[in-house]
Amino acid sequence: MSKSTVSEQIPHHWYARPVLFVSDVEGALTFYLEQLGFTKKWHVQNVCQVDRGGCEIILCEDRSRQDKSRLFIELNRDGIDELRREISARSVPNEKIWWGYDTIRIVDPDGNELFFPLDETNDSER
Repeated sequence: MSKSTVSEQIPHHWYARPVLFVSDVEGALTFYLEQLGFTKKWHVQNVCQVDRGGCEIILCEDRSRQDKSRLFIELNRDGIDELRREISARSVPNEKIWWGYDTIRIVDPDGNELFFPLDETNDSER
């Protein structure tokens, strides 16, 4: 292998989105849209994509999948403050946990976890 870096060898951009398996895509959509403020980007049969601030998630209805996912979403200080206001106003169940540092944990109706770190590095420069 040459001394060049991988980024020099691959001239294209990788675009990735997590896929969360849900038992009811309509119920999951309601949670992500109404409780967490995402918008629906597209929806085809039992698969859809939601988006908020560049955080894109694909929701896929598959009742045979029982596995759970964990998504780590890092926000700047203003984003964390807004998230706290919204989850309070919408009565979104959440808990503060320790995951190397203080973290807000939100669990969707299918048990998928969203972790929002509250580390002191959450500053408005990000």
